[in-house]
Amino acid sequence: MSSNATDGTTGLVYLAHATPGDLPPPLTPERVLTGWVFEPLPWLFAVTVAAVYLYGVYRLRARGDQWSRWRTVSFVGLGLGSFIVATGSSLAAYDTVLLSVHMVQHMVLNMVVPIFLALGAPITLALRTLPRRPRGWLLSVLHSRLAKVLTFPVYAGVVFVINPFALYFTPLYEATLRNALLHDLNHIHFVLVGCLWFWPLLGLDPMPRQWAYPIRLLAVFATLPFHAWMGVAIMSAHRLIAEDWYLNLGREWGPSPLEDQRIAGGILWSWGDIVGVIIFMVLFAQWVRSSEREAQRIDRQLDRMEAAEAATRARAAQAHHIQDEKA
Repeated sequence: MSSNATDGTTGLVYLAHATPGDLPPPLTPERVLTGWVFEPLPWLFAVTVAAVYLYGVYRLRARGDQWSRWRTVSFVGLGLGSFIVATGSSLAAYDTVLLSVHMVQHMVLNMVVPIFLALGAPITLALRTLPRRPRGWLLSVLHSRLAKVLTFPVYAGVVFVINPFALYFTPLYEATLRNALLHDLNHIHFVLVGCLWFWPLLGLDPMPRQWAYPIRLLAVFATLPFHAWMGVAIMSAHRLIAEDWYLNLGREWGPSPLEDQRIAGGILWSWGDIVGVIIFMVLFAQWVRSSEREAQRIDRQLDRMEAAEAATRARAAQAHHIQDEKA
């Protein structure tokens, strides 16, 4: 059942799943910030996951081990925080009313949330804090054939790219607008597809397949055009996506449905490219640092080998000298 919140200014009701006849008030800059709804399940999920993560950090530090504060902030504050914003703010109040708002919500759930969850390295935290048996179960999952298939670069990339095409260019999107359960499951789907792509791409957690940096950069570069193509296709379309739904809403404020759709296409185009370029630069910087660390490691190894060879030569020379003295 949809949850709601009251607009104290107009007395109207914000619905977490607005439908024809139950529309929120006109979207204004003020309501972008104040148009919150309360959906129990997203909050329960976010609070539970945050509590488990923070308990793991507490256990780790209680035994004297260190854990990066940045990782905690990334996972709890930015990752789960973005999830709450996407499912409880004005993005949730207007996501079935304006395609442009839905598209921002889509981008947050599909890109922002997974990226920051991945930067929190929760699998690494779990492996360092779980008891022996649960840790063994987790390792079994990570090394399973299914996990290897799901994290295969080609498979993960195809799923990430095909996902928006399969949603917006089929009747599936309108079905999610008409069915509240499908609508909520679609939110979860966005996050899972994003995690499937960004988790092995960023590579902070142990994965069944550790992608080499050239493969990661190539993968990001290969997926960049698809968001642009999708955005341009939506912007240039002369027919509405989910036409029956948007024409029957009865919305009399804001941009026309077709203009709103063009705005949504522009958001998809620009946001996808911006995030892709940022990830590309981050991965390139990680590659450079990794190469520097590898070079330092090799230098130290060579130094140890030279020292060992020098010691061996010194012992051989000393033994030879002793033999000469005895002779």
